[in-house]
Amino acid sequence: MAAIEVRDARPGDAGALVALWRELTTAGLPSRLPAPPSAAAAEVAVSKHLADPAGRLLVVELDGAVHGMAYLRRTAISPLHDDSTITVEYLHVSDSSRRHGLGKALIAEAVTWAEHESCAHLAVVAPAIAREANRFLARLGLGQAGVLRFATTHTVRRRLAAEHAPNLLALLSSRRSAVARRAALGVAARGVASRGGDAPLSPSGPVSPVPPVSSPAEPESAGT
Repeated sequence: MAAIEVRDARPGDAGALVALWRELTTAGLPSRLPAPPSAAAAEVAVSKHLADPAGRLLVVELDGAVHGMAYLRRTAISPLHDDSTITVEYLHVSDSSRRHGLGKALIAEAVTWAEHESCAHLAVVAPAIAREANRFLARLGLGQAGVLRFATTHTVRRRLAAEHAPNLLALLSSRRSAVARRAALGVAARGVASRGGDAPLSPSGPVSPVPPVSSPAEPESAGT
């Protein structure tokens, strides 16, 4: 029987972790994950995780070699509750080591840590279109609670600007139409006054005169 061990990642695992991250970003699924870091950068990051009481970077070994990873974080379950939850992110097992129970071993360690930290809930992040991973998590009792979307801040800022431009043009057009209507009402009111206050006739009878507009037209503005 293959020997499986789950433990906290050590700086010496940096090379294996970079290889696993490369699999994550080239697994054939649409991905916006950052490009794989260098082994040196990964080694520094792993050292920081070892000193973080609210986070753990796990690796799972199969016969002494690293074949999987998961990142655990202890966070508040919501901004309105005092309860905490353990969130599992970047759960990944190498393709060559599937069907050996490595994913279950990583989830089991997450459950153990959640119990140790008195967290009554466990959350696992998985790509929405990763059907096999989601079926695996569903069998363990984890239901879908949302979809995590990821982008660079530059991309979101650029899209916000693009979305804002048409709305601004529509607002300015609406303001110009309102100014034009007020001006037309003012012209009609002055015409009625010049005829001695007689109301113009319409096919259905007299039309009430339009009251004069004493206030000036509103200036065009982009609003707030």
